[in-house]
Amino acid sequence: MAHLAVSQVAVAVPVGSDSTLRSSSLFKTYNLRFGNKTWAPSLSLDLKSRNAHLRSRFIVCMSVQQASRSKVAVSPLELEEANEPPLNLYKPKEPYTATIVSVERLVGPKAPGETCHIVIDHGGNVPYWEGQSYGVIPPGEHPKKPGSPHNVRLYSIASTRYGDSFDGKTASLCVRRAVYYDPETGKEDPSKSGVCSNFLCNSKPGDKVQITGPSGKIMLLPEDNPNATHIMIATGTGIAPFRGYLRRMFMESVPTFNFGGLAWLFLGVANSDSLLYDDEFTKYLQDYPDNFRYDKALSREQKNKSGGKMYVQDKIEEYSDEIFKLLDNGAHIYFCGLKGMMPGIQDTLKRVAEERGESWDQKLSQLKKNKQWHVEVY
Repeated sequence: MAHLAVSQVAVAVPVGSDSTLRSSSLFKTYNLRFGNKTWAPSLSLDLKSRNAHLRSRFIVCMSVQQASRSKVAVSPLELEEANEPPLNLYKPKEPYTATIVSVERLVGPKAPGETCHIVIDHGGNVPYWEGQSYGVIPPGEHPKKPGSPHNVRLYSIASTRYGDSFDGKTASLCVRRAVYYDPETGKEDPSKSGVCSNFLCNSKPGDKVQITGPSGKIMLLPEDNPNATHIMIATGTGIAPFRGYLRRMFMESVPTFNFGGLAWLFLGVANSDSLLYDDEFTKYLQDYPDNFRYDKALSREQKNKSGGKMYVQDKIEEYSDEIFKLLDNGAHIYFCGLKGMMPGIQDTLKRVAEERGESWDQKLSQLKKNKQWHVEVY
């Protein structure tokens, strides 16, 4: 499939959805196929149009289309030349003013809560590497420090250094809207909503956003061995850095990085409607069956071997022998998500190690020493 023009975005419209705007001169109609899903016809929308209210009626989603084509050329390749990752180019007192390109709801109607994919235009001025984070300063005053801005909120970047438009000028964030429900009434209390996540999820194309960074080195993708094994364990929006890794491995044509190893993704979410970037990952599975594995833990739909809810640590236990052998052979293992995920995972790994006659503390110490252990939780 040809590279998208920068001035257009593909919008996939499922059969049976509202098509009242299809006849508008703003849109061009063409067919889009992806696996066994029926999408017809889809719309190409001119982003230069001033009719922003029409734009906002459609989900801006390029992931299905991007995942259905062969590897994509990226630029500028100068982004491959640095020996060290960019760090803290913009600080909280002097943030960079970027622009929102698109906000897309990622989850289905039965997902608990809302998660959005947010594309930000940084104009190539805030470069980053896969696995790094941006800071976001929401507008308004700090509630406890009148006259001062809000604190910086860190978000793992969900795209490669080239961004979703492959030109090195955008970054993508995967953001869950933080809402608070009163335990007595069961009703949402807007006064306690997450300030930054709601600002981002409510933003519109063209809105300005203050960003800092990039920051972080612990989750950088080691590329010294293109045939290495990478085991990625995510819960919810912790998928962000791994989407970046996988696009670099399987979607982008990067002359200096030709991945020939194994990438194994474990994703834990509540149900099928909560899956994030599932179309992309499913396509990699079809196209690179020898290099990619993808296991999902759906806590409200699957049962573990004890009959309880299936969490990501249960999936890890299911494949524990294989995982331990891969780690013994030098595999990298990454964890990203809410910090509450780690105790259950650590307990599972410790139990499995003991069943194998190994000391988990010693093994963990060795993994850290070898720089095979990467954790980013929040």
